[in-house]
Amino acid sequence: MDSSEFRKRGKEMVDYIADYMETLSVRKVTAQVEPGYLRRLLPNKAPYRGETWEAIMKDVDNAILPGITHWQHPNFHAYFPSGNSYPSIIGDMLSDAIGCVGFSWV
Repeated sequence: MDSSEFRKRGKEMVDYIADYMETLSVRKVTAQVEPGYLRRLLPNKAPYRGETWEAIMKDVDNAILPGITHWQHPNFHAYFPSGNSYPSIIGDMLSDAIGCVGFSWV
């Protein structure tokens, strides 16, 4: 991935995240699958070449999200929702881009 594709996919990801956050209330709060469901959906070996962005995002929607408990869902009351506001997500993006170890003294 070069910087041009990074810009494109980054913008797509921001849209994906915003769409996810806006549709939380219509999703099921907890996982709708049995433990271990993902094993049968994964290949036995890692692919030799990476998959397309579209294939990866399809896997996120069809394989990963069904197994998620949506902690930011308005009907999830087990924990106080924090650390997932839009400003927090943008802050994480910047922190990840800088990529420094937070405990380094040098």
